[in-house]
Amino acid sequence: MNQLKIGKFISSCRKEQGMTQADLAEKLGISDRAVSKWETGKSMPDTGIMLELCELLKINVNELLSGERIMDNYDKRAEENLLEMRRQVEEKDRQMLRMEYLISFPTVLAGIVMCFVAAYVELPAWLRLTMIAFALVMIFAIAFIAVGIEQKAGYYECRKCHDRHIPTYWQTNLAMHIGRTRYMKCPKCRQWSWQKKVLTKDD
Repeated sequence: MNQLKIGKFISSCRKEQGMTQADLAEKLGISDRAVSKWETGKSMPDTGIMLELCELLKINVNELLSGERIMDNYDKRAEENLLEMRRQVEEKDRQMLRMEYLISFPTVLAGIVMCFVAAYVELPAWLRLTMIAFALVMIFAIAFIAVGIEQKAGYYECRKCHDRHIPTYWQTNLAMHIGRTRYMKCPKCRQWSWQKKVLTKDD
């Protein structure tokens, strides 16, 4: 999707309805700065207010996502917009999973090094204990954060019925795992299996 084109379209439709940025923002319960960011292509309207925004601008969601009025080939444009939104969600999930590795590996490595130094380097007892305690707290804290990132990005696929679902944070956190594959109970078939991480709801 072309955010700049969409922004110009929002601006044009807003003016057609005789509203200022402040008027539109007030009706949506947001700041006029947010409307300004949309219209300059710096951000997109949140999905939670898209329908209300479209109603105020007298357009439909597919016109909003296309950045233009749609007269012909409505179904084709609708499908293209939905596919583009899906691609963007998948890419965001990929970035989240990459971020999980980027923050967890260096932190865990640093914690292991600190424990190694505390164990084998001659240090005062209080400093040794402090280093080990700090390293363990750091490793556990980053583990909780990493699981939260993994849980939100994409889905887990049941090996029994192939249902794809998002477990709760604690279901994910407490499950045995090998990498991003976790042993969990499927909410659909109620069977336990090793469920792998996937990015899409269906193929």
